[in-house]
Amino acid sequence: MKKLIAFDLDGTLAESKQRIGEPMAALLGQLLEVTRVAVISGGDWPQFETQVVAALPQGTKRDRLFIMPTTGTKLYRFEGEAWTPIYAEIFAPEERDHILNALDTATQEAGFGDEKIWGARVEDRGSQITFSGLGQEAPLDAKKAWDPDFAKRKAMQAILRKALPDLSVNIGGSTSLDITHKDIDKAYAMRKLAQASRIATEDMLFLGDAIYPGGNDDAVRAAGMDTIAVRDVEDTMTAVRAIIACLK
Repeated sequence: MKKLIAFDLDGTLAESKQRIGEPMAALLGQLLEVTRVAVISGGDWPQFETQVVAALPQGTKRDRLFIMPTTGTKLYRFEGEAWTPIYAEIFAPEERDHILNALDTATQEAGFGDEKIWGARVEDRGSQITFSGLGQEAPLDAKKAWDPDFAKRKAMQAILRKALPDLSVNIGGSTSLDITHKDIDKAYAMRKLAQASRIATEDMLFLGDAIYPGGNDDAVRAAGMDTIAVRDVEDTMTAVRAIIACLK
């Protein structure tokens, strides 16, 4: 019997950077009645607050929920009456400057310098710096069409990995690359979650829409942890209903 269910966010619980829908929010509330839950993604706390936390129904057992921004390099828990940061693995100023310079160079080398963008392309999330190919505020349709085969991001990833050999550069959401300290991925996040929750990884189950070779959820499967690959939000809802039925 699993003691904790972990989820990716974008493409799994919600569309990219969109608030989770009422049916999904209700299901998460029901799931938290029977087990602990974690949400792990590359976004920072404000994105989680808007997409997940604010959507949860009244009476949800928030103290059973683990919010893990920036691929698990941060953790938030509901303590008392407020969401509280438990830890954050922040870049040193010199690391941050080196990454930003490398991103400027790589954007030009990859040929992205003249593309239309919506909002800032680079977001400093403290423990993670994220490049979004079309900008942070790009419409969903444009994001889905920009790099469906990952070719654009793989080209820029290769440039950045040469420039930043001591850091991790991973493909994130539909248009993004996430830069973190070395060996940060969702398997790392699950191991951090095991420490924070005192629940062994073998007692956890992870659901994500990118559990395939090259997908940003696949590290969990590759590390030997139990996973369920979902195609989209509707698929996740079907899986959650089944999990709730089993745990009850």
